[in-house]
Amino acid sequence: MSLNLNISKKDKIVIFGHKGLIGSAIVEELKHRDYKNLITIDKKKLNLLNYENLKKFFKLKKPNIIIIAAARVGGIHANNIYPFNFLYENTVIQNNIISLSVKFNCKKLIFLGSSCVYPKLWKRPFREEDLSLGKLEKTNEYYAIAKISGLKLCEAYNNQYNKKLPKFITIIPPNLFGSNDNYSSQNSHVLAALLKKFYLAKKRNLKKISIWGTGRPRREFLYSIDAANMIIDIMELSEKYILKYTKGKFSHINIGSGKDYPINTIVSIIKKISGFDGKIEYDQNYPDGVKRKVLNINLLKKLSPKSVDKNIINRKNLVANIEKIYKSLNDEKFEKFEKNNTFNLPV
Repeated sequence: MSLNLNISKKDKIVIFGHKGLIGSAIVEELKHRDYKNLITIDKKKLNLLNYENLKKFFKLKKPNIIIIAAARVGGIHANNIYPFNFLYENTVIQNNIISLSVKFNCKKLIFLGSSCVYPKLWKRPFREEDLSLGKLEKTNEYYAIAKISGLKLCEAYNNQYNKKLPKFITIIPPNLFGSNDNYSSQNSHVLAALLKKFYLAKKRNLKKISIWGTGRPRREFLYSIDAANMIIDIMELSEKYILKYTKGKFSHINIGSGKDYPINTIVSIIKKISGFDGKIEYDQNYPDGVKRKVLNINLLKKLSPKSVDKNIINRKNLVANIEKIYKSLNDEKFEKFEKNNTFNLPV
């Protein structure tokens, strides 16, 4: 493995979205690796949709490395109800940050993509080369289009200015879970929603729980701390080393465990952890989403074998991390997300 000698522990690293699920995990792990100069800013103080204010921020901070973990995110329900917000806000935020990273000559940029960029109908795990080979899943189409746009913008910059060296890289994770997840009743993702359902059912002594869909779709899940370490491992690699494996054909890299599970299996795991002994019902009036979503991580294994150590990505570790997050749940955590549960038009 060839480390990027241009990166220093003293580099100014800006993490946009530092309070979110993956952003907070990245900050935590960067500190563990002794990076000295981490820069964060609250979204209430800097609107990432505002190019001029963001430009002033870049001019003031003069960052060396950018990590884009900020995004408008949500589950199937939110994507269906607020498609404009998902497409517009994400496109503008990433365009602003990426273009200013070019303008201020940042030496490295990490853009967090999403596995929903891959085609809807696919039987095997998604490889990096599979991008744009088919139709997108309708339940998150607008979010996916925004993420593809950001991915392609990074790729275009590398192709035009860096002789295809992946200076700007898109990382594509599977479904993430962990501390600082979103537990909004409207906007949460599947695992957070399931954890909340079982927590409340157990607390209220409910006799049954209703789960959206059939329970048969398969999903890959990755703990946010594990994801953060994979992202930093890639950040620390030299561009020439990465180019050796990508051959300039793309600038995005999958991370994950390479293993997927049916939703009903995850339901059974959480049921056991929670001690809930009621009935589970699957409501097929709600959509399943894509039938299978799992990433091929062969490239990651070549680039950074330590990132996919079997002790990190096996089922035993998955269950242990789900249990850890379940035990951290409380009513206050849920209430925080319900207070900010609206999607306003951008101003």
